[in-house]
Amino acid sequence: MTIQWFPGHMAKARRQVTEKLKLIDIVFELVDARIPMSSRNPMIDEIISSKPRIVLLNKADKADDSITKQWIEYFKEKDIPALAIDAHTGTGLKQITTLAKTLLKEKFDKMAAKGIKPRAIRALIIGIPNVGKSTLINRLAKKNITKTGDRPGVTTAQQWVKVGKELELLDTPGILWPKFEDQLVGFKLATTGAIKDTILNLQEITVFALNFLKEHYPNRLKDRYNLDELPEEIVDLFDEIGKRRGCMMPGGYIDYDKTSELVVREIRSDKLGRISFENPGQFIEQ
Repeated sequence: MTIQWFPGHMAKARRQVTEKLKLIDIVFELVDARIPMSSRNPMIDEIISSKPRIVLLNKADKADDSITKQWIEYFKEKDIPALAIDAHTGTGLKQITTLAKTLLKEKFDKMAAKGIKPRAIRALIIGIPNVGKSTLINRLAKKNITKTGDRPGVTTAQQWVKVGKELELLDTPGILWPKFEDQLVGFKLATTGAIKDTILNLQEITVFALNFLKEHYPNRLKDRYNLDELPEEIVDLFDEIGKRRGCMMPGGYIDYDKTSELVVREIRSDKLGRISFENPGQFIEQ
């Protein structure tokens, strides 16, 4: 399966971001804490150049906490500060402005020494679709400034948003690369909901997800679907889940489409607990 998705407004967004960088003090790079590398746009390093940056590991409430801590250390070793946050509940958000002020203290001190009047920090918030940018901005601004949705591609225009007196955010449409060179990245993004379900084969996504869970979170699978043991073959695991959840067709056949929808929905809604689909050890040499 080849997953490709690059709407025209995303290409436009990249050009707009490049044009706006001269107005920006710092970049907030928002990623999904469950898949921090797969939810990073490989073009971002090139786009934002040498601007100071904070990686925000959003949806940390959905990710395996011990692995999220490993990711924070991973970025720290690369001299990129990272914070675990949950834009939906507001957890960790107070740290963002505090850290930004610390990182920009030298710049603002120099500006003050030249007699430049103090102003709010100007930050660019950037990330792939459906990673939670609009939710984060609304939570920081304490009001509904931007449209939000549980589908990718909701934000389609740029806007400046004031966050108190200390911070101004530039919201941009999600930027996603035009081709997934590594299909594993596509499967991770699809499983966590960063790609529109209408362009996917959910059965293939579910096969990936079940194989991953069998290897890394086997007890979660057993507990959720009341299984004493996990079948060796993935099709047998499909059958067991389908039977136990009543995903059947006439004649006693398993409805694989319905079973796939069930499994993916339950993963995304945390019914199988907090799951991280990648860890820093996979990327140490990269």
